[in-house]
Amino acid sequence: MLKGFVITPPIIGRISIGRVVEKNGKRLPEKDDQFTITTQVQNHDGWLLHPAHEAELKRTQTAKLRAIQIMLPFNDPDLNLRAEYAQFDRQTGRPIAVSDGVTCQRRTSQGMETVTCASTQDCCLRLADTKPYGRLYVKVGGGDDLGVFIFRTTSYNSIRTLAARLRYYAAVSGGLLATLPLELKLRSKSTTQSYRTPIYYVDLVIRDDMALPEAIQAARQADAARQAQGFDQAALDEAARLGFGNGSFEDTEDDLSTVAEEFFPEQSGAEPAPTASDQHLQPRSLADKLKDKTEKAAA
Repeated sequence: MLKGFVITPPIIGRISIGRVVEKNGKRLPEKDDQFTITTQVQNHDGWLLHPAHEAELKRTQTAKLRAIQIMLPFNDPDLNLRAEYAQFDRQTGRPIAVSDGVTCQRRTSQGMETVTCASTQDCCLRLADTKPYGRLYVKVGGGDDLGVFIFRTTSYNSIRTLAARLRYYAAVSGGLLATLPLELKLRSKSTTQSYRTPIYYVDLVIRDDMALPEAIQAARQADAARQAQGFDQAALDEAARLGFGNGSFEDTEDDLSTVAEEFFPEQSGAEPAPTASDQHLQPRSLADKLKDKTEKAAA
């Protein structure tokens, strides 16, 4: 295996809740209120839809896709959801630093360096423009036993919710995430930071037509059938674990510019308007809030 070259699951498609559009000569991310399942091919109009998108629309019988039936490739929650804090160079599209909150790996002129976040100002958590960055790997439909779809996000709500659900479902099912019948669901909420407009995030739930005990029983039966057929899930998890640990940055060179454009866009001089998702909402500082209160009192 080539050292420094991260081996990720074979990606056959993408899941997103937004797109990149051109406005005033700039390509900017625009959030949506529905899922879009695409191939890895794009033209001038954007990413081409994957056949799974139409299949899921027919299944849900809705105009907008807000739920996707999925299976997970791995039993280990940390293999299905990869998340860290990241900072990207908007000019080159390359990652500058990634951190798990304890240590930070930074790309410097001398090469890669690792610093401890608790004891240095060099940790990328203290750098400007650092965001949480997550990748969820899922299986949609059939036809490829090892191929996965990837959902990328910089949403705190999505990452936190997905991480919690994965660990809870792993606990209650006895670690059988890979055979548990699940569903990605788009949810909405409003906050003061979103100016009370809806923001959308992704949740992971048991499929609508099943209760949790039924889903756990189905997972146990599916796992037993796999073992009888010689399918070694533990070995698959270990192979993925070794692949992820083989390097520092998981996105390929081909994907980096797209990731930077969609999730780490260049900021214009004007204050960005609130979007339909919390992925790019910036929290207001305490000084700004105190200033607002002072101005209201003076008025």
